[in-house]
Amino acid sequence: MSSTAGLVIPCRAAVAWEAGKPLVIEQVEVAPPQTMEVRINVKYTSLCRTDIYFWESKGQTPLFPRIFGHEAAGIVESVGIGVTELKPGDHVLPVFTGECKECRHCKSEESNMCDLLRINTDRGVMLNDGKSRFSIKGQPINHFLGTSTFSEYTVLHVGCLAKINPSAPLDKVCVVSCGISTGLGATLNVAKPKRGSVVAVFGLGAVGLAACEGARIAGALRIIGVDRNPHRFEYAKKFGVTDFVNPKDHQKPMQEVLVEMTDGGVDRAIECTGNIDAMISAFECVHDGWGVAVLVGVPHKDAVFMTKPINILNERTLKGTFFGNYKPRTDIPKVVEMYMKKELELDKFLTHRVKFSEINKAFELMLKGEGLRCIISMDD
Repeated sequence: MSSTAGLVIPCRAAVAWEAGKPLVIEQVEVAPPQTMEVRINVKYTSLCRTDIYFWESKGQTPLFPRIFGHEAAGIVESVGIGVTELKPGDHVLPVFTGECKECRHCKSEESNMCDLLRINTDRGVMLNDGKSRFSIKGQPINHFLGTSTFSEYTVLHVGCLAKINPSAPLDKVCVVSCGISTGLGATLNVAKPKRGSVVAVFGLGAVGLAACEGARIAGALRIIGVDRNPHRFEYAKKFGVTDFVNPKDHQKPMQEVLVEMTDGGVDRAIECTGNIDAMISAFECVHDGWGVAVLVGVPHKDAVFMTKPINILNERTLKGTFFGNYKPRTDIPKVVEMYMKKELELDKFLTHRVKFSEINKAFELMLKGEGLRCIISMDD
């Protein structure tokens, strides 16, 4: 065991005290892991749009003070009672959803939606005892998504950690723990395009480009990127995108434009924006007889998906996906191996780097729509 096992560890963390206000680097105390928990030393973390959404606290119940962050890579410092799969020194990726390996979802080959560790955005404490492992001068600080990686040390349930190849560069594979896997898996695990297929991807942010990367890996003949921001088109070529469509340039609905472009419709469509109109377009643009549309983006809770039943009867398939249908502990190590084998290209997703003390710069970049992923180094 490490020399700090069983002890409270003081360390730096970027604390959000109020919604929308810059994070503050504070010294926090991180308690030891309890039963089925693991404490890790975070080496690199990244900023995801989900962090921004809950930091802004628009449309949900505010929960502050809080330590955000969920895309990261680190090293196990110590483990709690009952943890047998991990030991100090193991390299791991924290994941915002988990895999208990015991529930019906975990035992199913078709689902990754664990009953015990499914994403919970409202919970700010650990499952084991309903308490936080973070505090500042005795004041508890809320967790986020069970990960809270904007801290040099954090505590997670063992089911939310994927043990990875220790040779994998942590400053690159850290982005596998959320957005990249979500888009990649939506294509490879759910849409499953055949070699030579025509694939349309709606939304060319990091998740959408990961979906494009999946289509490239699968051997798609054409990858059509649909986005309202023309500045994204040139960079998207690095991900195999061959055609670009901007809805602003057309009077017709996107599904009509794409059907005309592809002689009847695309083979696969992946929607990564959460816009309900884009979701309908993605479904209605796939070819009858074999077309498959996959919804990745999260719409407003009151949004209604409307299409004519004949579109389904004509043998089009509509699917949804959560985290690319990857089981965190079982499958994420395999995604890392795809990178190690040079099948998956991660470097092109990494557009900026900042020191932990400059974490607010990462927020500024994302709010301006600049870049894809900003890597935050915890060792200034």
